[in-house]
Amino acid sequence: MIDPNRKVRWGVLGYAHVAREWVMPAIQGADNSELWALASRDPAKIAECNKRYPGVRAVPDYEELLRDPEVDAVYIPLPNTLHKEWVIRAAERGKHILCEKPLCLNAAECREMIAVCTRHGVRLMEAFMYRYTDRVRRVLEVVRSGALGEIKFIEANTRSLLTDRTTIRFKPELGSGSLYDMGCYPVNFTGLIADTIAGTTGIVQPASISAECVRTEGIDEIFSGVMRYPSGLIAAVNCGFNAHRRVFAEIVGTRGVLHVPDTFYGEPGALTLTLGGERREIPVAASNCFRLEIEDFADALRRDRPTLLGMPESLRNAEVINRLFEAARKTEKMQ
Repeated sequence: MIDPNRKVRWGVLGYAHVAREWVMPAIQGADNSELWALASRDPAKIAECNKRYPGVRAVPDYEELLRDPEVDAVYIPLPNTLHKEWVIRAAERGKHILCEKPLCLNAAECREMIAVCTRHGVRLMEAFMYRYTDRVRRVLEVVRSGALGEIKFIEANTRSLLTDRTTIRFKPELGSGSLYDMGCYPVNFTGLIADTIAGTTGIVQPASISAECVRTEGIDEIFSGVMRYPSGLIAAVNCGFNAHRRVFAEIVGTRGVLHVPDTFYGEPGALTLTLGGERREIPVAASNCFRLEIEDFADALRRDRPTLLGMPESLRNAEVINRLFEAARKTEKMQ
């Protein structure tokens, strides 16, 4: 447990876009956190960090940052194939860890990461920042209220048209592809809703999964999966890099439908609730979800309490993604 009377000191492993544009400013703005150090192997990024974040210790080696006794927690925005290695190394140095999604490439990696963190007594959380939005809070309010009746179907989508094929998202050797990069959000969202419907503290698993994808140059450019749960609930998840931007979810029950635009973003907006022939909008406030995520994680460290997202949920996410890939491979073999 970290002294609750002082701020949590953060180190960042890698000067990725999400780190420099979103998470590092969030750490600086958090009431209970301090941006202490950054590690990057790129001298140009070190120079940029020194200019943009004066006072932050910038070092050229990840291990050097992990050896710093002043660092309490690290944020890891590295390529997906490096998550396991650096989560384990950070845990072995006694650092608490917030790691970008997807936490790992498969469930076996996830189990190993959890075991190492447990052994060394450090916290590990997957960085699904959208869970800290007012949008998700409103969705859960509607689901828990029973207004939709018995929920029968969930659809969750996130896709964009990406034309620059030189980016990390198109490099299979770094764990890229639309399901890892974008589809992990719909997978997490459907799991959250399924758990909420069940009303238990347990983690609900799909009874069966089917999937289709289109692969190009070693990655899945578009991916769709359908999951059936033991209760009879059906959930469809869709993601892709090769079509116009679409980000929304729908939750359909026997009494009504909840439409959730921009499901995974913190911008203001509105949900649309349809009950029979009546439609009404539910306002959604803007949310600084990255800052809220940092503050929650730091507060959990200082108060020795659970984080919003626990490891059982991340393990379920990894297991479902494994099953989606396997289902897609079976479909491809049949064609």
